[in-house]
Amino acid sequence: MNWTTHEVANQPLALADTNLFEHNVPLREALAHHAPALDAVSLSALGALAGSAEMQAHARLANTLTPQLKSHDRFGRRIDQVEFHPSYHALMQVACEAGLHGAPWAEGAHAHLRRAAGFMLFTELEPSVLCPVSMSYAVAPALRSNAAIHTDWSPGLSARAYDPKFALFSQKAGLTMGMGMTEKQGGSDVRANTTRAAFDGDDAWGRRYRLVGHKWFFSAPMCDAFLVLAQTPAGLSCFFLPRVLPDGRTNGIRIQRLKDKLGNKANASSEVEFVDAMAWLVGEEGRGVPQILEMGTLTRLDCALGTAGLMRQALSLALNHCVQRKAFGKRLIEQPLMKNVLADLALESEAATALALRLAHAFDAPDADAHESMVRRLLTPVAKFWVCKRGSAFAQETMECLGGNGYVEEGGEGVMARIYREMPLNSIWEGAGNIMALDLLRALRKGEAVAACLERELAPARGADRDFDRLVAGLPARIDEAADEGEARRLARDVALALQAALLQRHAPGFVFEAFCRGRIGAEGASVFGLLPAGVDGAALIARAMPH
Repeated sequence: MNWTTHEVANQPLALADTNLFEHNVPLREALAHHAPALDAVSLSALGALAGSAEMQAHARLANTLTPQLKSHDRFGRRIDQVEFHPSYHALMQVACEAGLHGAPWAEGAHAHLRRAAGFMLFTELEPSVLCPVSMSYAVAPALRSNAAIHTDWSPGLSARAYDPKFALFSQKAGLTMGMGMTEKQGGSDVRANTTRAAFDGDDAWGRRYRLVGHKWFFSAPMCDAFLVLAQTPAGLSCFFLPRVLPDGRTNGIRIQRLKDKLGNKANASSEVEFVDAMAWLVGEEGRGVPQILEMGTLTRLDCALGTAGLMRQALSLALNHCVQRKAFGKRLIEQPLMKNVLADLALESEAATALALRLAHAFDAPDADAHESMVRRLLTPVAKFWVCKRGSAFAQETMECLGGNGYVEEGGEGVMARIYREMPLNSIWEGAGNIMALDLLRALRKGEAVAACLERELAPARGADRDFDRLVAGLPARIDEAADEGEARRLARDVALALQAALLQRHAPGFVFEAFCRGRIGAEGASVFGLLPAGVDGAALIARAMPH
């Protein structure tokens, strides 16, 4: 007998060396709808790089060889630095050179939309290094409230360069910024913060303070500076806190420990103490909360973009597996139940992409554009709530498509397991579901302008589907009764579904819109994937989503 005991068969080839942009039809069509003249050459280049085996290896290493805290040097001197694997720096370099941090604030037309698409593509590769990238994007415009700091720092924050060295800002080719808001006793209730700021004089950067206190979540502590909240006699205020002071000394930021998290492994999240740390006022004393809310709008956009990107990668992994793997005499993708699941996942991924990019498009409009300003206010909590809330269930279903192979980490090779661990973060970060639902209520209470904005977004799709029309017809009365906080989540879901349907009707083929209305609105938003009704063109949905 000549039997072999370990011949590997029926195991799919990994998804690698594919252009994430060129094979993402829904992303490209949504971009073409919002910005027909957009030059996508740079996005195609980023898509090829992010889908390469080389960068996938960096993503694996950055997540398995995680950041290490170096609180002291070998002589006992306090240094408070975080050491990263070289793969982390390789990933950060690609992200910054692609302009995913502060670059859009210094660039031309459609800069925010292009950046949003790039952010989604990079998220497919590795999401956790995007924490400092996202915060740099969000805090850059807030610095305008301190003209001197803005003048000194904005060139470095918008530069398409990454410079990891620990040095004075003026000695670096590129800069990143973080935020420090959350304290252990308050969480989302930042008004409960106890960190104190004492006035210390005036200098070239304005009003200088000394901070004493702590931050329970201080993500990306290797950034060059941070915006933080602290109490002054006038109330909670916003401060600019550099790691290296203008005279070259290290600021009094003491990293207590790094968080041991479920996912987001490549990113260093920390707890810190401020020991006479020097910081400069940004904006007015006592106006810290409104400034944080403005920055939160941008980071919440990134939560929706990031989840949509993770959905796309999880879907691609599932399709890649099912088109190769055989069971019961057929490829998995040919099995009727699996075909329904994959088609439903493709539909969800496309709808998430459509909603997230519509929101991103609104950030390219000037503040004087009343409608787009209202779109930003209305869609931010809706997209953050619904897209991120769907993410974890989506990841679980795509993992089931791979079976046990999807559940295995295998030294970082198990990308699906990494995605599964990452998904809950975007739903929690920058305000969990209840915070988003309540924020939507606050937006709706602004009156007729919000209702008119929503109607304008939904109007093009009216008359195209009976279930859609029924959902939309009932929204005005529900918005008028928006005082009931207990219904806020349901309302956020239904507004999201209506907006997703309207967007798909405008820039996706008719079979996508029809499938969404029948599978989401007519079915009251299916609670389990794989329940698309008979007659939906599942094969077309799958073909449209295929990653190669």
